[in-house]
Amino acid sequence: MPGANQSSFASLHDVELCSYSAAGERRAFGELVRRHGSSVRHLLRRMGAQAALADDVAQDAFLAAFERIAEFRGEGTFAGWVKKIAARLYLRRLQREKRLSALAAEEGAADEAHTDGDADHRIDLDEAMKGLSAAERLCVSMCYGAGLSHGEAADALNLPLGTVKSHVKRGLEKLRARLAPGAEAKTGDAVLEGRRGNG
Repeated sequence: MPGANQSSFASLHDVELCSYSAAGERRAFGELVRRHGSSVRHLLRRMGAQAALADDVAQDAFLAAFERIAEFRGEGTFAGWVKKIAARLYLRRLQREKRLSALAAEEGAADEAHTDGDADHRIDLDEAMKGLSAAERLCVSMCYGAGLSHGEAADALNLPLGTVKSHVKRGLEKLRARLAPGAEAKTGDAVLEGRRGNG
């Protein structure tokens, strides 16, 4: 797109922007970062990353996506693809810090620290996620935030499939209880399904 300005990229679909990016057009990739950067950082925050770490991992994820842009075929969404990259990078960082081995101990502490909120007020999902154990938060975020299947999350976390399914099940039960206290589980399901990523 010779002579194109940034506003001309704003009207293009993500797949078109990926094609231009693969051809070396950095402004096209800049538009992809502008569109999806905040949602990638938000996913990382839900997974437990502090703001500065979420920014760092998101930047690394977009750099990896730029370097591998030719691999993106448009079969899923670009947002889903880059979120999977970000989730895997964050998990690798956690593994390097040896935090995954401490998840079981944190789970017990989170269960003891759980307190019931005011039943008259709906709790924000981000706040409700803080009430989950680290393992539950990671598994729910990967399956419902990044849109990974249980199997993909198990591979990324290097955990047995049954363990991931258990963490997701317990995490969803806790979220339903916190998001819709006194309401039927169906209400919680609707909220969570609205948040689930594709894939």
